[in-house]
Amino acid sequence: MAISVKRLALATALITPAAAVSEPSCIADAIVVFDGSASMAKTGPGTGDQTRIVLAREAMRQAMPEIELYRRLGLVIYGPGGQAKSCDNVDPRFPPIPDAAQRIIGAVDTLKPDGNTPLTAAVRSAADALNYTEQPGVVVLVTDGRETCGGSPCALGAELAARAADLTVHVIGFQLQPDSKGHPSFRPSNEVYKADCLAEQTGGKTVTTETVNELVDALRETLACPVVSFLR
Repeated sequence: MAISVKRLALATALITPAAAVSEPSCIADAIVVFDGSASMAKTGPGTGDQTRIVLAREAMRQAMPEIELYRRLGLVIYGPGGQAKSCDNVDPRFPPIPDAAQRIIGAVDTLKPDGNTPLTAAVRSAADALNYTEQPGVVVLVTDGRETCGGSPCALGAELAARAADLTVHVIGFQLQPDSKGHPSFRPSNEVYKADCLAEQTGGKTVTTETVNELVDALRETLACPVVSFLR
């Protein structure tokens, strides 16, 4: 299989055999589950007139070209597709492929946020695309809020933990919105909607972010090998 010059050069310069052995998850396929719901078109606190989607696009532009050097990446988007079926709008754009950065960036750049937040169904779609019962994989959920379509992240997290060969789900909150009682959206008053259950039950990380730089760092932390930090 052909290896791109940039991939081979960077791997030769930075990755030692010891690192490869100690970080087997660095080579597992991964899928980004990206929140394209209507709230991503709104502004967060302290961001002026820049909407969440504008800021998230910039973070993806910065992070994805680095991350694609270390693993194959895929993309699932949820939200857009029309209000009539806004809870059914889970769009598996493509499975893990090499050199996926520009496809991911292009998809997010042309995204028009709309609809609700069926994040549980979207994560399940990503897990299925990774063939999670048979092989290792990583899912990274980027969301600005909680499940709003009746799914149970906690129940799915338990199912994935019980059935997966080796699946890790990381949850990145970006400018999280509070629920109706003022709770941060990862931990609403109704426990069934806790998005961070997905990480807790699969050994992943839950990271909350507010700025472009924080979102970039979270993507690097959850998707890239430790050597990525040497590039900064």
